[in-house]
Amino acid sequence: MLALFSSLQILRLCVVRILGIDPGLRCCGWGIIQTIGNSLSYVAHGVINTNSAFSLAERLNTLHQELMKILQQYNPMEASVEETFVNKNPASALKLGMARGVVLFTPAAFGIEVFEYSANKVKKSVVGSGHAEKHQVALMVSMLLPSMPRGVSADAADALAVAICHGHHRDLNKKLIA
Repeated sequence: MLALFSSLQILRLCVVRILGIDPGLRCCGWGIIQTIGNSLSYVAHGVINTNSAFSLAERLNTLHQELMKILQQYNPMEASVEETFVNKNPASALKLGMARGVVLFTPAAFGIEVFEYSANKVKKSVVGSGHAEKHQVALMVSMLLPSMPRGVSADAADALAVAICHGHHRDLNKKLIA
C-alpha cells in the first residue's frame, strides 16, 4: 500500500502547520511554524493589538476577527495556547480570561484542535529551564527557527515558543487523547 504513494505525497502527510498563541487583551502574540518530522521551520508571526479606548466587547471582537484572518490566511492544522497564571488584580484576570476564551474558541470554531501548555512547560521545552527569562526564550526561538526575521516582539516570540512546544509534544498528546 505504501508503494502507491509518491515520496511527495508521504512528505505532505508528515507536514503539520501549528499556530501558537500567547493570549492577551491588549497584545496577543501569534506565531506559525511548520513541522516535518522532527524538523521545525518558521512560517509567520505577529501581534494583535486592541484599542483600550474601545469597549471590552469591541476589543474581544477585534481579537476574534484578527484570529479568523490568520486562520484563513495560513490554514494551520493545530493550535497551541499558553495557559495564563493567576493575576493579582481580579479585574485584569477576568479580562485576560475573556481574551483567553476568544483565543481558545476561535480556532476550535474553525475546526482546529487546540492544545494548552503552561508557561513553565513552554520555557522548559524551548530553553531547557522552566524559569527562563523572556529574552532567553526569544534567543532560543531565533536559534530554533533560523529563517525567522530579526526584531520579533516578545509577545510573538512567546507565541512561536508555544508552537515549538506543541511541535515537540504533539505526538505524545495525540497518544494520550486516543
